[in-house]
Amino acid sequence: MLSKIVRPLVQTQIRLLANSMATRSILMDTIVRWLGYLGVQAQITQLEPISDKIKVSLTVGQPESCDATDWQTILEHLRACGASENGSKLKHYSMSQQQQTYLARLLAYLIQVGHPDSILEWELIKTHLNVLNLDHSLQAEIKAALKVPQQSEQLINKLDSDLVAIALPIAVSVALLDGEINLQENQAITALLEAIRA
Repeated sequence: MLSKIVRPLVQTQIRLLANSMATRSILMDTIVRWLGYLGVQAQITQLEPISDKIKVSLTVGQPESCDATDWQTILEHLRACGASENGSKLKHYSMSQQQQTYLARLLAYLIQVGHPDSILEWELIKTHLNVLNLDHSLQAEIKAALKVPQQSEQLINKLDSDLVAIALPIAVSVALLDGEINLQENQAITALLEAIRA
């Protein structure tokens, strides 16, 4: 499963960073390399410790799998919205109410199968969802969807390709809230990957 592959790699890189005096260059190289695995060309323009965090600034080129027209559209949208949207809640573009409901139910499913033997405390879940920068209306729909068992197959089949592209990274983040990805979470994420490739 995804966590069993990624976690040892991350632990190895952390140990390498902790045991090296060339921490800055190794960390920069690691970030660029990991983004490269995703087909993203990145250059680090700033890296510095701030309190208990590390601030990283990147310049990112067109990903290998990105169509040139899509890339230009992305750049135009970023220029049009300017800096005023920085830090705002994720608004999920012009998602219809039905699409938002499907997304909320899918995320509720991942939360349910990620904690099969435990009672889900909403305040704890809400804290995690806030970290993911999900807006309040989506969180309210997730809370409502958690009250009944959800079925991933029905939900994934109803997501269009644009919504799947939004759902996938959020789904991975939700699945990793407890630091593990179990079989059911992995199957749902794999289904999303297959839907995005279709």
